[in-house]
Amino acid sequence: MGDVTTGLILSQIAQHATEAAAIASARLRGFGRKNDADQAAVDAMRRSFETAPFSGKVVIGEGEIDEAPMLYIGEELGAGGLKTDIAVDPLEGTKLCASDAPNAMTVVALAPTGGLLHAPDMYMDKLAIGPGYPQGIIDLDLSPSENVKRLAKARDVPVNAIRACLLDRPRHEHIIEELRSLGAGIRLIPDGDVAGVFWTTEALRSGVDIYFGSGGAPEGVLAAAAIRCAGGQMQARLKPENEQEEQRARAMGRDVYAKLTLDELVPGDVVFAASGVTHGSMFEGVHFEGPHAHVETLVWDSFTKRKARVRSIHPQG
Repeated sequence: MGDVTTGLILSQIAQHATEAAAIASARLRGFGRKNDADQAAVDAMRRSFETAPFSGKVVIGEGEIDEAPMLYIGEELGAGGLKTDIAVDPLEGTKLCASDAPNAMTVVALAPTGGLLHAPDMYMDKLAIGPGYPQGIIDLDLSPSENVKRLAKARDVPVNAIRACLLDRPRHEHIIEELRSLGAGIRLIPDGDVAGVFWTTEALRSGVDIYFGSGGAPEGVLAAAAIRCAGGQMQARLKPENEQEEQRARAMGRDVYAKLTLDELVPGDVVFAASGVTHGSMFEGVHFEGPHAHVETLVWDSFTKRKARVRSIHPQG
């Protein structure tokens, strides 16, 4: 199967899955039922995968088999075809959806088997920027200030023209203080660090130039798929919080404290798709009009370098 055909097939599978999950979860926006919204997204996404023309295996999912009845890590889906790694976040921002707050979305990354890091469920430090910069301009071993200065110099702008994004968490207070002392702008987000990394890929639209901080390692792999497709840069490092997590990382063959490059997070070509559930920085959310649901989706395919923004209309029964 050639790259063009692979990219096209996986793009169609990913788009269908994120749109089905977005519509299902959007019906529960604003009702304060984050678990129900998440389950609706999971159910819809899994139904989409069940009949898809691939042989997929979940490598980033809702948890281990004893934690998640569907889309669990190791679950095999599809009607047959290309052997594919599946990474999903059926509803990124469950709390955002529950309160009808901005930037909830549904996310899928697909790659031929071995094309996505099997990240253990723990924290990961992340650093990411979008396309258009010299390779090696950012480095996780440098201070946040130094990374922002390098970015500003590359763009030939003052540091106060650079906006960083971080999860609003106590563990990031030292980074926030450092960047504000430098004079950089900061966008703090309550949830959804796939979105935070993703925003750097379209900085003019989102207003975010660089992403810092720690969040879930599985989400880091999904975000890395977007960075790979966009031509950006990303580095990461696992951040185990106890001996059990260290052992889990080692059992998966990971050098616990080694810096992970983009080539290690997403070793080869990949398809990334995300659909808006609520309105936000990158998408319109789902809106229902009569018997139809309108969905906005980004579908990026590094096999063919295709980047599409799609507005779909789905009939509703």
